[in-house]
Amino acid sequence: MTKIAVAKGDGIGPEIMDAVLSIFNAAKVPLEYEVVEMGKWVFDKGYSNGMTPEAQQTIESLGILFKGPMETPKGKGVKSVNVTARKTWNTYANKRTFQTLHGVDTVFSKAGVPIDITIVRENIEDTYGGIEHMLTNDVALSRRFITRPGSAQVIRYAFEMAKKKGCRRITCGHKANIMKLTDGLFLEVFYEIAKEYPELKADDVIVDDLCMKLVSRPDLFDVVVLTNLQGDIVSDLCAGLVGGLGFAPSANIGDHISIFEAVHGTAPDIAGKNIANPTALLLSGFGMLRHLGLMQSAAMIENALLYTLESGQHTGDFGDKNTPALNTTEFANAIIANFGKQPAHNPKPMLQDAAITPTVFKLEHNPMLESNEEMNEFIVGVDMFIESNEQPTVVADKCLQHTLDLFKLVTISNRGTQVWPKGSVFTNLVNQYRCRFESVGDQPLTQIDIIELYKRLTADFKVCSTEILNMWGDKKAYSLAQGQ
Repeated sequence: MTKIAVAKGDGIGPEIMDAVLSIFNAAKVPLEYEVVEMGKWVFDKGYSNGMTPEAQQTIESLGILFKGPMETPKGKGVKSVNVTARKTWNTYANKRTFQTLHGVDTVFSKAGVPIDITIVRENIEDTYGGIEHMLTNDVALSRRFITRPGSAQVIRYAFEMAKKKGCRRITCGHKANIMKLTDGLFLEVFYEIAKEYPELKADDVIVDDLCMKLVSRPDLFDVVVLTNLQGDIVSDLCAGLVGGLGFAPSANIGDHISIFEAVHGTAPDIAGKNIANPTALLLSGFGMLRHLGLMQSAAMIENALLYTLESGQHTGDFGDKNTPALNTTEFANAIIANFGKQPAHNPKPMLQDAAITPTVFKLEHNPMLESNEEMNEFIVGVDMFIESNEQPTVVADKCLQHTLDLFKLVTISNRGTQVWPKGSVFTNLVNQYRCRFESVGDQPLTQIDIIELYKRLTADFKVCSTEILNMWGDKKAYSLAQGQ
């Protein structure tokens, strides 16, 4: 028997979790469950991360969390418990598989277009760091972190998963045409790792074009790997292709701890009525069983679910409205009654159970992810983000008084668009400028030089933020302004 942590969730969470566990128990799945305290009601008890210390300790000792949907209290300044859990335990790969389910009618199922897409979303970085600041009363800043080691973790997982699944194609979705450094780094790592998997066709698509192609020809895609925010959006788009979030499983995979969950809402309007659809959580449970090597249990129950859907049995949120809807318990019992039956479409093979190597062990310190730096690094300038409601030429004149012989003022931009030394009077401004100073003659600078410039500028401006301009060898490690 393998023991896992179970968090039932908020709203409809306890109902659908009880339904899924009843199916597992009826199938004699060799699991033991330790229920942990997580969710909105835990926030309300005063735990700011939405989980008790005992829950965190249990999950870290067991390595597997099976969780229902959870709500984050609104207006209290607390972070999402779902995002906190994924980031705390470094579950760096969010895997969501979207398949045609016969009995769940969609535009594509009616057209006979089969869908089998796996979205792998980076789960830790990007804007989900939630690092935000108000620079002025009118200007908010969110920092977007994309790292080489973090990108490598999720991209390598995607390639390994695609190889094991026998996929033909793996695609990187990105916006590197605009975010040349952040998405550019993600794309660069993708192609570096692709060289190790010559049997897979690796290509990339700009994310807006990807969205268009997904809703026009979703059958062309196998595995798609994306950064966090883009992956979040695209994975929900793909859920819409197969019937909605009620049919969208989710697995958050880490080296030591993994989370399997339903990603739909808590549906408080129907909570306690025993009418919720447990399919998404059940599908997530299949991913968990396979992760634990319980291949036969996963295949047997999944085939029963597929047979149940094919037979027209359904909860109230989908299916033929001319046939009576089953409640949550009745739907679970229908699946149990169909154990051993084979669906007509896409039956799952009864593979042998696989022995797995436990990955949970006591860590003495936080793992440090760091790649080898192969080129010399030096500072060549600084971006000073200053607050001002004056015109660009006035801002420039004041800045030029403080450059001395060490710095030159190269450009001033507003919301990313250059407004000095050239620009357009038709460019609308806000009261925050980026003033870029580079060293005279491209000579290396020190942080002390930057601090001295900062001090001089404070005579005329409030400096809201700074970013050092680095070079690695002859490669600029910073972007240009629009129009520069």
